[in-house]
Amino acid sequence: MSFTRRSLLLTGAAALLAPGDYAADMITLSPSPKDLEMPVEGFIDEITPVEHFFVRSHTMIPEVKLPSWKLEVAGLVGSPLTLTLDDLKKLPRAELVSVLECAGNGRGLYQPHMAGAQWRFGSVGNARWTGVRLKDVLAKASVKPTATQVLMSGADDPLAAMPKFQRTLEVAKAMHPDTLLAWEMNGQPLTPEHGFPLRLIAPGWASDSWVKWLTRLELLDHDFDGFWMKTAYRHPNKHIAPGASVDAKDLVPVTDLNVKSVIAHPGEWALPGVVTVQGVAWSNASPVTKVDVSADGGKTWSTAKLTSTPTKYGFRKWSFAWKAAAGQYTLMSRAANAAGQVQPMEPEWNPSGYLNNATQPMPVVISATKPAPAAVAVATDTQPEPDGYKTACFICHDDHMMQQQHLTRAQWDKEVTKMTGWGAPLKDEQRNGLLDYLAGHYKP
Repeated sequence: MSFTRRSLLLTGAAALLAPGDYAADMITLSPSPKDLEMPVEGFIDEITPVEHFFVRSHTMIPEVKLPSWKLEVAGLVGSPLTLTLDDLKKLPRAELVSVLECAGNGRGLYQPHMAGAQWRFGSVGNARWTGVRLKDVLAKASVKPTATQVLMSGADDPLAAMPKFQRTLEVAKAMHPDTLLAWEMNGQPLTPEHGFPLRLIAPGWASDSWVKWLTRLELLDHDFDGFWMKTAYRHPNKHIAPGASVDAKDLVPVTDLNVKSVIAHPGEWALPGVVTVQGVAWSNASPVTKVDVSADGGKTWSTAKLTSTPTKYGFRKWSFAWKAAAGQYTLMSRAANAAGQVQPMEPEWNPSGYLNNATQPMPVVISATKPAPAAVAVATDTQPEPDGYKTACFICHDDHMMQQQHLTRAQWDKEVTKMTGWGAPLKDEQRNGLLDYLAGHYKP
């Protein structure tokens, strides 16, 4: 069965968000906790509007009351601090444009599949962030020379027995002049979904380090061994064959993003003639310097024109005038940065699906008439839900999370073990029935 690019984006858990604070065409991977993906058409913007900016939530979004909110700076400091937002705003103001990208962006494009939110293209955005330099706050607290890490905690509460989401920054990254504590996004106060009233800005790094709803910074002299540092958001430090297991000693924390690009236009159909192919590219601390475009699935490449003012961490817009005759084509884009890093044709595989920056084929039909939309596969499995399914699985989320997975029985077994460890109430006699249902209903 054939799929259009648009239908591929909407396959599985993807559902349209009802009108509200976010654009109606946002792709809902999970409504609760809220995970929203931007459609590829959104990559036409250099600065991503808030209503199109992706949302990633490990927990329910906390309701923070600004009058009672405080930021505590503690641990290995000479002068512990308790700061209000007004206190922070008295420090020198700082602003920068930076991409924010989920480490799992592109996970849904990996083969074989792995568990997790099945982001495809749009768990990334580019915004103008305003706040203060973290180093100015730490200087006010007089960080002791023995401190090596900054432990960040937010106002969010973990679900069931899930470990609290806490991440660390090395002091060197915390002291970098581009690392901010931000209260504004695109000139407006942060939304609750994006971390109101304060979040960390770690430009060039994946979003797991951009902790939201900040309430505490603690200076440590050792590596933090909490789940979200010791186990989650880690990837191999060497090449791994697809599907292979990885020893924990060969995993390191996710930090730098990879150089990457996405095609926003023309979409899946265009008229014959000169077609403007355009999109954006981004990188880590090394800025994008080049984007190439292919109309034949990567056999030949042409250089696109960079059309926006370069910024160190932001999106770089590009365009290419393509003389297209009638037919079916496969468009691809490939970005490179100043450090010589280039998008690969195949992703560097890892068991959690992090940092996928492979070039992605975008099918397009060039025709004088718009083709009819391709059919979208619809699940017809009527297998009844087993005893304990909703009680065990819906304690932290609804079935959107299961719908998008498409895992093997062995993979589902690992996920069930993790979730029962986090408090999902499942009786031993219910386990096999649940696994049979998950592996049969949401199979690869």
